Formats: sequence, structure tokens, C-alpha cells
Amino acid sequence: MKKRITYYYDEEVGNYTYGYNHPMKPFRMRMAHSLVAAYELDKKMNVIRPTRASGLQMTRFHSDDYVEFLSRVTPELAEQEPERASVYLSGEDCPAFDGVFEFSSISAGGSIAGAKRINHGDSDIVINWAGGLHHAKKGAASGFCYINDIVLAILELLRYHQRVLYLDIDVHHGDGVEEAFYTTDRVMSVSFHKYGDFFPGTGHLDDVGVAKGKGYAVNVPLRDGIDDDSYRGIFQPIMRMVMERFRPGAIVMQCGTDSLSGDRIGCFNLSMKGHAACVEFMKSFNVPLFCLGGGGYTIRNVARTWAYETSVLLGAELDPVLPYNDYYDFYGPEFRLDVPASNMDNANTREYLEKVMACIGEQMRAIPHAPSVLMQEVPRDWPEDSDAEADDEVMDLQPETKVTRRQRDARVVPLAEVYDSDSDDDEPAASQGFAAYRHTGTATRPAKQ
Repeated sequence: MKKRITYYYDEEVGNYTYGYNHPMKPFRMRMAHSLVAAYELDKKMNVIRPTRASGLQMTRFHSDDYVEFLSRVTPELAEQEPERASVYLSGEDCPAFDGVFEFSSISAGGSIAGAKRINHGDSDIVINWAGGLHHAKKGAASGFCYINDIVLAILELLRYHQRVLYLDIDVHHGDGVEEAFYTTDRVMSVSFHKYGDFFPGTGHLDDVGVAKGKGYAVNVPLRDGIDDDSYRGIFQPIMRMVMERFRPGAIVMQCGTDSLSGDRIGCFNLSMKGHAACVEFMKSFNVPLFCLGGGGYTIRNVARTWAYETSVLLGAELDPVLPYNDYYDFYGPEFRLDVPASNMDNANTREYLEKVMACIGEQMRAIPHAPSVLMQEVPRDWPEDSDAEADDEVMDLQPETKVTRRQRDARVVPLAEVYDSDSDDDEPAASQGFAAYRHTGTATRPAKQ
């Protein structure tokens, strides 16, 4: 059966800059899209410009004070309030550049919208190369990442799916996402990354989660120079074990390209096809798949790889000779769709990789097979931003009503508020065994007494 594929892209994402000397270049998304269009891949999928995420949507994960700060920060304000800026922004890594909130809203908007497409059964595969900002923390920016669009997407997916798998093939550990779900068995995070004297310094083999989440954080620490054969030899067996044991309802895959050979920051030796083989392998499980961007700092190789991985998801063959596109000169002198591996030494010995796989195999055997999760009624979808505007219009026309019908319908009322009589005659018998409930956004849970 042909896959239904949705691709999110906002042409304005390439307008933003972290600064001239900063390695993160949002322009790479524009280059990748130009290649996608030049190969006419956009004609084979549903291309959508995402609605930008609002501050309210961001606070489903991030703290109110951090989102409020991010929404108003400018380079000038950061200079005027250096102490406050240092609380939320990590120096040169996460500068207060012009439009930082708008840039983040594009990334997060595509990831939230993509998760909804999967939830509603509208797409089998979703792509948002502007997403994948996996380092952002609940109350602060980190590692070039300001808003963690991945966590926001997973929170949306959890409203419809009992279990969600998060997979990260960026050279850096997916610390922000792992931390967000470290205590739950509903999300399994799997990260293949460089470990040892390397940012962010987390992701040890023994970091496996805590409480209910013990065993559901899977870390694969790798050494410099890992090549296609070694990577495939550890990636495929581990992911087969994960899929068999966890059986997710949806997969979110961060496809950071700083794990490619020749990256300005990374230290792995994967070719473009070796990187894309991971995407193709996860596609083969026929589970709803959401592919996101992430790191990648040699921008011509980022664009090549994400365009190629788009074709892999579409099942389309591409000419290795690059078609003419808006940024053709960037790909010289070879002008080919390829990122070859180099002759870099591989520090990952066979014995080391076998030891890592054995430890993860023990970890998988220690968790319940396809963990059971209490089924709950799926909460209503989050209201769109336009709903608030519609409410204002109704209130202007009918000020005496005080509340609109949509607001009344959206309200979840605790039973204690409905049945407040002390008289047995006034209280329905059916209410005796019920706890009060409130709407929390990701689930309907008992309200605190």
C-alpha cells in the first residue's frame, strides 16, 4: 500500500540567523527544500505550510516564565538584562538573535501539526526538517535549541497512542527529550550518540530511566569514527529488540545529520546512504513515522541528506547527478547527491559494540513485553488559536452571555462541582464511586483532593 506522506515547510525559516560565526544555519532548511523541489519530490507528497505554534502551546512542556521571556527577548534586551538572559540562554550557544521566538514557533508548529496528522489518521509518514531541536529544556535553551518541538509532538501523540518511541541518530545525545520522559513507561527514548568529553555529556549506557520509566531510556554510547557497517551492525539488532519489546503506536525519529562524515562539529564517519539506511529500516516496520531534522553543520551535506531521505520515505529513485537548483554552486565541484565516508579511524571495536549490545539486550529483557497502559478516553483536541478570536467575536455580539457555547462545551467540570448537595436525596447514586476529574491536556486524570 502506498504511504500517505505529509511534508511541512515554511519558506521563512531560512531567513533567521544565529549570527555570522555561529555553526547553526537555518538556511540549510531552505537549501534542502530547494533540492526536494528540484527533484520534484514535492509533487509526490502533501506539502503544507504549518501554523506557527503559540506561546500557550509551548507551555504544554516549557515553563511560563521561560516562554514569556523568549517571546520578548531581543539582542538589545539581552544586553540590558544580562543576569536574566543568562538564566534562560546559554551564552554563545543560544544567542538572543532577532526573531528567535518566531523561528522557534515555525519549528514547533510543524511538529505539533505533524503529530495531529498522525493522530487523526491523515498521514502514515510526516516530515518536518525544521524540527528536531532535542536539547531544549523545560525552563531554558540549550545546545542551539530553544523550544523542544519533539517533546511537544510526543505529548500530542500520547493523547491517541498508548506508547510512543523516540529515536535519535544525531551525534549528540538527545538529553532534553530523554529528561522529559525519564519517569514514564509510555515513551521509550533510544539515542545513538558520541559519549565521552562531548556535549552534552549525558547518555551513559547505565542511564536507563527511573521509577515507572526504569528501562525505558536506552542509550547507545559510541566512539569516534563509527562507519556505516559498524553502525548498521548495532543499530538494526537494537531497534529490532526495541520494536518487538515496546511495540509503539508511533515513532518519532530525530535525523540529525551531524553524525555524517565531514561534519563541522560531529566526529562520526557515516555516509549519506548509511545515515538514510536507518530511516529506511524504521520505515519497514509500517508504524506511523514522524521524521524530524536536528543537528548538521556542513550545510551542503545536510541538504543532500535530508533531500535523499525524503526520497527514501517516498520510495523514489533519484539521479545521483544533482539537478539545477537555487543553490547549485554550493555543491561543487562534484555536484552529486552523495556524502561519502572518509578514511577516518574507527575507534569502535567489535568487542566494544558487542558489549554495548549485550547490556541493552539485558535491559530489554528486564522490561515487560508490550507494557500495558490503562486505556482512557481520548481528551478533546487542543483548541486552535483561531478559537479564541471566534470567542471574542461572539462576546462582542452577545456581551450578556459572558461565555460562549464553545467555551461551555470545552469545560470539564469536576463531579464535586456538579453534585454539591449534602443530602442523599439530591445526590445521584451513580456518583458515589466517582472521583472528581479535571482536564490536564495530555490525559484526563483524577483531580487532587
